Amino acid sequence: MKEKNIKENVKENSKTNIIKRVGIILLVLIIAVFVLIKAENFIREKNDDTINLVINNNNVTQRLKNDIKIENGIIYVSLDDMKNFFDKYIHVEEDINEVVTTYEDKIASIGFEANKMTLNGAVKKTNACAKNEGDVIYIPISEMTEVYNAEIKNIEETKIITIDTLDRELITAEAKSKTSIKWKKEIFSKTVAKLQKGEKVIVISQDDKGWAKVRNEKGQIGYLKSSKLDNITTVREEIVPEKQITGRVNMFWDYFSQWVKAPDRTGQVIDGVNAVSPSFFYLDEDDGTLKENVGDAGVAYIEWAHSNGYKVWPMISNAEAGIKITSNILNSYEKRQELIQNIVEKCAHYEIDGINIDFENMYEADKDKFSRFMIELMPRMHEMGMVVSVDVTAPDGDPNWSLCYDRNVLGDVADYLVFMAYDQYGTSSTKPGTTAGLNWVETSLKKIIEYDVVDTEKIILGMPLYTRQWTIGQDGTIKSRGVVSMMNIKIPNNVEKQWDDELKQYYIEYKSGRDTIKMWIEDAASIKEKVALVNKYNLGGTSCWRKDMETSNIWTVIKEGLK
Repeated sequence: MKEKNIKENVKENSKTNIIKRVGIILLVLIIAVFVLIKAENFIREKNDDTINLVINNNNVTQRLKNDIKIENGIIYVSLDDMKNFFDKYIHVEEDINEVVTTYEDKIASIGFEANKMTLNGAVKKTNACAKNEGDVIYIPISEMTEVYNAEIKNIEETKIITIDTLDRELITAEAKSKTSIKWKKEIFSKTVAKLQKGEKVIVISQDDKGWAKVRNEKGQIGYLKSSKLDNITTVREEIVPEKQITGRVNMFWDYFSQWVKAPDRTGQVIDGVNAVSPSFFYLDEDDGTLKENVGDAGVAYIEWAHSNGYKVWPMISNAEAGIKITSNILNSYEKRQELIQNIVEKCAHYEIDGINIDFENMYEADKDKFSRFMIELMPRMHEMGMVVSVDVTAPDGDPNWSLCYDRNVLGDVADYLVFMAYDQYGTSSTKPGTTAGLNWVETSLKKIIEYDVVDTEKIILGMPLYTRQWTIGQDGTIKSRGVVSMMNIKIPNNVEKQWDDELKQYYIEYKSGRDTIKMWIEDAASIKEKVALVNKYNLGGTSCWRKDMETSNIWTVIKEGLK
C-alpha cells in the first residue's frame, strides 16, 4: 500500500512538473509573440555592405535608386538620387558635357574629366569629378558641400553617411543616464543603440505623449522618452528668407521705348502700390546682348521709387530681339550664362530689388530651354536677394505665343508667375471681342492653378488699363482694332452703356457714318471684378499694363480690393 502511494505521488509530481513546463513554454511563446507583434525588427538594409544615407535626419536608404559609392574618401551619389533628394532640375548639359545643378542660391557645373567645378560663375578646384558607370552617372557630393550648404559625415563604424543642410534648425540634448534608443515609440521595441550618460544626440522632434525622436553621433535614428534627455539646446535656428513684400503685390509696368527717357515721377505717390517695373532692359535686335535704357532719368526714377517704399523690378524684354535671336540664346548654355551674368551686373550696378522677365513670342520647341534659362537664373538672383517674376500668357492658343511656356516649372522656380490676362481678342483676332472678359480670365486662371499646378500665392494677375475700339465696315470686315487707354475712353452722349454680367464689364455699340463701333470697356467696375479673383483664389497680387493709361480712381479700387 505504501509503495502504491509513493508511486501515485511520483506520478502526480510528474504531471505537475509537466504542466509547469508546458505553462512556462506557453508563457515564453506568448511573450515571444508579443515581442514579435510589438517590436518589429528594423527595416533591413539590402545586405551587410549597404551604406545607409541619412539626409536631414531621415534615413532614405530604402528609397535610393542606386547604391552610395565611396572611393578614395570621395562620396558619390547617383544623378537620379540627386534629382530625387536635392535638385529635381539637375541634368547633363550636352553643350558643355557637364552636370548642371541648381540649389537655392547656387548654380554649379561639374564635368567628367577635370577636377574642377564652376560655382556661381567662379571656377573652383575639386578632388574629384563626375563619372559615368554604364548607364548611371555619379556626382561627388562630398566635393559639393558649398553648393548644397551642407555638412557631410561618413561614419564608418555604422556604415552611415549623414548630410545636414545648414539652414535648418538644430536642437541637441544629452542623455541624463544610461538609456536605449528604440526603433518605435514602444518600451518593448527593438533597441537601435545604447546611450551613455552625457552622450549627445540631435533632437529631431518631440510629441505630446512624452516621446522624442533622436539621432545619435553614430547617425542612428530612433525614439526614447523625453524625460531621459537633459540640456536641450537650440544650436541653430532655421533660416527663413525674408520676403521683400509682406502681403500681396500691387505692381504696375512703366513702359517707355528704348529711344525715350524714363518718366519723371517726382512728387507722385500712387496709392497702394508697392512694386514698379520700368522697361529698363531689353535684348539687342542684332545679337541679343543685354541693352539698357536707364541713364540719369532712370537713376532718378529708381530713387523716386525707393523714396516712396516701392520695390523696383525692371522688365527685361525680348521684343526687340525677336523669336530667332531669342531661340539662339536659349539653345546655348554659354549664351544663357552670359546673359545671366550681365543681368547680375546690372542689378548690382543700379541697386534694384529684382527683375521681371518678359519673354514673349518664342518657339514652342524652346519651351524647355526657356525653363532652363529661368532655372539657371534663379540661384544667381537669390544670391543677391533679388525677386524674380516671369510673365506668361493664357494657357491655350498659338504655339509660339501660348504653348511656349512650361507654367508648372516656371511657377515652381520663379518667385512670382505673372499671368498677363489680356488680349483675349487682340490684333490677330478675326472677330471683335473684349480685351479681358472675367469669364475668360477666370477660366484661364483655373487652368494655371489646376492643370499647371502653380501655387496660387505665387500668381500675380496682370490686368489691362486699356481696351480696343473695333471699327467694323458695312461688309462686316474689321477695319481697325485701335488700342484706347482707359483714361481716353469717350462715349458719345446718345450712347448708353450696357452691363455684361458674364464678362463683368460695360459694352457699347454705335454707328459712325457707315461703320459700326464696338467697345468692351475696361474701367473701375471691371477692374474691381478682376481684383476680386485675387481674394477668391488667394493670389499673390496684381500688376497693371501700363502706367499712365488709367483713370485716377483705379489705384484706390485695387488697393481696397486687395485688402
